[in-house]
Amino acid sequence: MKSTMMDVPLLIPEIVERARNFFAEREIVSLVAGKNEQGQPVAQTHRTTYGEVAGRALRLARALTAAGVQPGARVATLAVNSYRHLEAYLGVPSMGGVLHTVNIRLHPDQVCWIINDAEDQVLLIENLFAGMIPTIQAGCPSVKKIVVLGPLPVPIEGVDDYDTWIMQHEPQTRYPEIQETDAAGMCYTSGTTGNPKAVTYSHRSTILHSLASAPKDALNVGQSDAVLPIVPMFHVNAWGLPYTCSLYGAKLVFAGAFSDGPTLAKLMQDEQVTITAGVPTIWMGLLAELDRAREAGAPYRLPLERLVVGGSAAPEALIRAFWERHQLKLAQAWGMTETHPLGTVSVLPPDVGFGSDEGFTLAAKQGVAVPTVQLELLSDDGELLPHDGKTMGRLIARGPWIAGSYFKGTGQSNFLDIGGQQWFDTGDIATLDARGFMHIQDRAKDLIKSGGEWISSVDLENALMAHPTVLQAAVIAMPDPKWDERPLAVLVLRPGAPQPSHAELTEFLAPKFAKWWLPDAYEVVEAIPIGATGKFLKRELRDQFSEKVAGGTAVR
Repeated sequence: MKSTMMDVPLLIPEIVERARNFFAEREIVSLVAGKNEQGQPVAQTHRTTYGEVAGRALRLARALTAAGVQPGARVATLAVNSYRHLEAYLGVPSMGGVLHTVNIRLHPDQVCWIINDAEDQVLLIENLFAGMIPTIQAGCPSVKKIVVLGPLPVPIEGVDDYDTWIMQHEPQTRYPEIQETDAAGMCYTSGTTGNPKAVTYSHRSTILHSLASAPKDALNVGQSDAVLPIVPMFHVNAWGLPYTCSLYGAKLVFAGAFSDGPTLAKLMQDEQVTITAGVPTIWMGLLAELDRAREAGAPYRLPLERLVVGGSAAPEALIRAFWERHQLKLAQAWGMTETHPLGTVSVLPPDVGFGSDEGFTLAAKQGVAVPTVQLELLSDDGELLPHDGKTMGRLIARGPWIAGSYFKGTGQSNFLDIGGQQWFDTGDIATLDARGFMHIQDRAKDLIKSGGEWISSVDLENALMAHPTVLQAAVIAMPDPKWDERPLAVLVLRPGAPQPSHAELTEFLAPKFAKWWLPDAYEVVEAIPIGATGKFLKRELRDQFSEKVAGGTAVR
């Protein structure tokens, strides 16, 4: 028996129409790169509204159509977080195109590889990256048009100025026929284990993701909020926040190319930001600035209700520090390019206080799956494992905004058929408990197998970063003739901190872990390599310490 409900497609134009009809006066604030009177680069504040952005987005849609862009064609952005980038988020899918956000932190050769693989036809590129244009013109034959976001000091032949270009066109007045299952966006994985792979998001998955990410037990976004997504808009749609905020009418604040602690703290205070999101390294910088200001007797007054942290696990010590020193709540979330990305959020049950030991322990986990996302654990033999909070297994996921394949059919081994249902193998090793809390133990490729037993590098890293001398910690496997693998901890010390001894670090970890979990050696480095999405590049560390043997007895 069929229902009597209307079959109304879920389309991104619905977000555009809500934004310009219901929230036309709601503000959008961007920090843009400018220069002071002395010619030095500074952050300048640009203010606009949803009404203006929606109107310009529809001008962009008309301009793309006039340029010959057909439905399904890819339009790339190489841009920072800003109102112009938001216009591309709204305008490109609204004319039937596919928005492809390209990672600005990649080498130009990698950028060209991705653009060529995606077969992008138009590139919207930030003026800050104009130096890459000749490389792209020479190496990306599919790109027929390049448009620069922001003023150029010197015109470039064959390149249009974005503001001038879109204002030559009237706003699009009618939307093309779009199916909700049509592609609306495209993101590439970070490619840490080979060439990156592309995931294409549909109009339907984007709308459903936006609806599900806003409620109180998810990211808690509403019309009265001011939201600062520090996570880049090139990285999984800034965790969906530009679409979610536009759908619900929350004020959007963009930091552009400025992500240092002092700039972010001032921006949050000036714009009365209530929700923000970023990777742990961002929050470490913000915490240092908040501590500095408090010690100087001029603390910031921040109305922050939720700081969302993702990208990699946040140490419990960092969550404790924000709460105990500044009464700010860090909420852990988990997701991937393949999950659009929101999969879980660590929101505590009503019977657990945030400031309690149990609360901090739960807050350091990745949290409970948001509605319609299903998670399970799989053994190496393909059997489903219990949700007892102890048994580790391969984390698999399914849901209406989980990828079912990659663009061009690559990497199909990541997609499983279990009992007639399609699942995605995340590559994470995790536990699930009876309350639904998921806890990432490691990436499968980073898990350390010692004497036939697993050791979680993530747990060791988070514990080490609670040591007063340790700023950052990455734990990797090193070969061992007896145990197969043993853990090696690579440390970055806090500025001015004394170098701890091997015995001191072992004593610090001993109460928390079994003896055989403890690292055999510690290496102190000036910096740990970090990838474009804020994660430690453990592959580079393994190469760097490939000659290291087990049995180290002192910090080097």
